[in-house]
Amino acid sequence: MTGPLLRRQRTRLDFFDSCIASAVEYLRDLWPDEMGRVRFEVAAVPPGEPSKHGVDRWRVDVARRIVLLYRVPIERLAHLHKDDEWHRRSLIESCVFRAVAELLGKDPWDIAPERYRHF
Repeated sequence: MTGPLLRRQRTRLDFFDSCIASAVEYLRDLWPDEMGRVRFEVAAVPPGEPSKHGVDRWRVDVARRIVLLYRVPIERLAHLHKDDEWHRRSLIESCVFRAVAELLGKDPWDIAPERYRHF
């Protein structure tokens, strides 16, 4: 329920999208030439069966410059030592940074030196 006196509740999906948007904006500011034509998409889960390496958190298409992030595996398969907003945001951002690093052929520490945290 919402109204003039009640704040709209932020859903998990809203939070996830907000974290991705923030991380992408940060990367576009740092790497404008490399990130200019990169497209980001979100899907609930990866198609098909998990690989022998587990469930994908993202997929990168270098030729088409697309980063596809899978929301459910990122959110549900995390083993956070503290389940709060900061740790969830850091986890989502780290997936964005690692996916973009894969796309650009760089290390995540190099593309997001101030914000990358390995989860």
